[in-house]
Amino acid sequence: MKLYKSESKAFGICFIIAFLSYGIGSGLIDSLISSPDFLSQVYADNRSIVIGVVLIGLLHSFVNIALPVIMLPILKPFSSTLAYGYLSAVIIATTILALGSIFLLMLIPLSHEHANADVSLIPNFELMGSLLKKGAYYCYHMGMALWSIGGLMLVTLLYKSKLTPRPLSVLGVIGYLFLVIGSVMSLLEKNDVVEIISVIPGGIFEITLSIWLIIKGFRTSTKPSAISRGAV
Repeated sequence: MKLYKSESKAFGICFIIAFLSYGIGSGLIDSLISSPDFLSQVYADNRSIVIGVVLIGLLHSFVNIALPVIMLPILKPFSSTLAYGYLSAVIIATTILALGSIFLLMLIPLSHEHANADVSLIPNFELMGSLLKKGAYYCYHMGMALWSIGGLMLVTLLYKSKLTPRPLSVLGVIGYLFLVIGSVMSLLEKNDVVEIISVIPGGIFEITLSIWLIIKGFRTSTKPSAISRGAV
């Protein structure tokens, strides 16, 4: 089997960049929009919103889609159906997440209108701001649910192919199950505790997998097995 040393390192690096870019970008934005008077906060510091959107809407989108593209030729021999399913799920999830970042970016012009509005119109702008925030919230959890489904396809292939240690793949299954359940629950009802708990196992898996691939790479003795003979 081909060693795929450069691909494994590229995948691990892209995974870490995706993880950090979305986390840092979301942190910058959340620090502004979490207060009751968030439109005034955005108006006073819209640069943080722009930087955050660049991180989650541009950088994250690029490296996120790069992940299944890198993995496609490696995973196809084991199951082209799951490999293309992983690619499709990530593309759709990333598109939805990018849409959420556009909702957040729209808070900037809205904050300018809010700052110059008559007192009687301020509640209308606050309502529009709340709707944009809610739209970004729904996009995030819909995107994460789809990302988790794609992740389950990825770890299923990693488990069956033994490209990485099986205990690591099992951790991935647990992490993505937590994430998809937490995302669906958050869509039904916002719960900060559920949100935090649901991302921890998946985050640990993604960082661990990234470090493993950068240092160790894929197991080179693995060959397509029965799964490849049944692949579509």
